[in-house]
Amino acid sequence: MKQYHYLLHDILENGEEKDDRTSVGTISVFGRNLRFDLRTGFPAITTKKLAWKSVVAELLWFIEGSKDERRLAELTHGTKDGTVTIWTPNSLAPYWKKKARFEGDVGRIYGVQWRRWRKPFNGGYVDQLNNLIAGLKSDPNGRRHIITAWNPGELNEMALPPCHILAQFYVNKNKELSCQMYQRSVDVFLGLPFNIASYALFTHMVAQVTDLRIGELIINMGDTHIYKNHLDQVKEQLTRHPLSSPVLVLNPEIKDISMFTMKDINLLNYTSHGPIRAEMAV
Repeated sequence: MKQYHYLLHDILENGEEKDDRTSVGTISVFGRNLRFDLRTGFPAITTKKLAWKSVVAELLWFIEGSKDERRLAELTHGTKDGTVTIWTPNSLAPYWKKKARFEGDVGRIYGVQWRRWRKPFNGGYVDQLNNLIAGLKSDPNGRRHIITAWNPGELNEMALPPCHILAQFYVNKNKELSCQMYQRSVDVFLGLPFNIASYALFTHMVAQVTDLRIGELIINMGDTHIYKNHLDQVKEQLTRHPLSSPVLVLNPEIKDISMFTMKDINLLNYTSHGPIRAEMAV
């Protein structure tokens, strides 16, 4: 994960100050790339503690196709009552609450688009995730193994338009599955370590259910920024040295991606420096 630290340095040294919709302000660069060889270890951040349970719960929530933030609370904490999640601030944001149809409604976000993309003319839905997996099985050399959450016609129906908007999968001659993701907006301190772990996990899960070996994760980034209220935390993190990468272990019995549960996904030998607290800009 040294390249993550290089990115932090890059933004501090080369970024420009920009206003943003949250009124917090950012230090921003545009167009950056990270590449992780998933065959050599799992890319979990170690210079601060990764909220691994939240990573797993959110991905399973996307795979379910849920729009209910309270369901995410149930996956994360085992109960919907009196708990908060990484999506709670978005579900309660004043600009969204007047649109929400029920408590916890976050609209037609990532998982809804993955599993129930609306057909524009003749009605019905497209299950992108099922199509992705079926395509990888039937035509591994295909160039259309893509899943996207960026639906321009429904952005106003989302508590937060997607930041990671598209992923393409590729199978090489060694039957190794790689994923390349594009992220339009990157909160490098709080969000990016989470996104790296989530898409690495997603790639492992897709590889298992398509009987492929694991390859690489490539992340291409648009507006890549540090929020101004995270600068002290970034400087603290940069004083720490990365530790050894952990190992991901999935339940090998699972061959249907919708059947994974929290207990089927484990990160072994994960050690890290302590957490660094920071407020999420909403």
